[in-house]
Amino acid sequence: MTERITMTDDSGSGAFTQATGRDLEDSSGENQQRYRAFQLEVIARHCGPTVLEVGAGLGEFAAQFRGLQRHVVTDVDPKCVASMAERFRDRPEVEAVQLDLTRGPVEVGPKVSTVIAINVLEHIEDDRGALRTLATLVEPGGRIVLWVPGYQQLYGDFDRRVGHVRRYTPATLRSAVVGAGLVAQEARPVNLLGGIAWWLTVRRGGVGQPRAGLVRAYDRVVVPCTRFLESRITPPFGQSVVGVAVVPG
Repeated sequence: MTERITMTDDSGSGAFTQATGRDLEDSSGENQQRYRAFQLEVIARHCGPTVLEVGAGLGEFAAQFRGLQRHVVTDVDPKCVASMAERFRDRPEVEAVQLDLTRGPVEVGPKVSTVIAINVLEHIEDDRGALRTLATLVEPGGRIVLWVPGYQQLYGDFDRRVGHVRRYTPATLRSAVVGAGLVAQEARPVNLLGGIAWWLTVRRGGVGQPRAGLVRAYDRVVVPCTRFLESRITPPFGQSVVGVAVVPG
């Protein structure tokens, strides 16, 4: 499969920085390798052979996938799309495409078996509308896997700065999925220890945003404990909520 780049306009320029607090040259995402591996462990079990990732940014999560038949990486920011096209230039199964969920119907070629949206839905006022749009990209019976910030008690200045409309609980995420006409297969909290750390350092401790040193320490020490703990139990609370929506067949 030939790599395809679709860049319709520059209207999304700067969206990556606005949504993450990072610029395109910021390599701090490389400080979270264990965390991304934890995310992949949770998400990959729900994925079929063809995957589309919404809001893939610089492709740091997407780079972990191997063996897919087709992998579409998308972002609203055209500079991210160009960066991912370069990053994955030697991966013929990967396509880099500009996609903006807020601008109505989208077209990215053949439907996929799975859509992944990590830290995307919380930025969109009409989350149900966004889910309906995502459903048009998925084969009947396929899945939309969602990873969103959890619990309004953790909402603070950082959330406001990066444009989070809300944080979710399993119940509110399930409500959005069902309200979009999809089947809610799963909705549960993840990353209990991360939620506690976020509360202490960002929400209560007054840290304006996660600092590189704290992120490195968290990734090195806390994430392995989280993976061990949550491979055995479902936590009652977490920094994030993961959801799986099934597109009716």
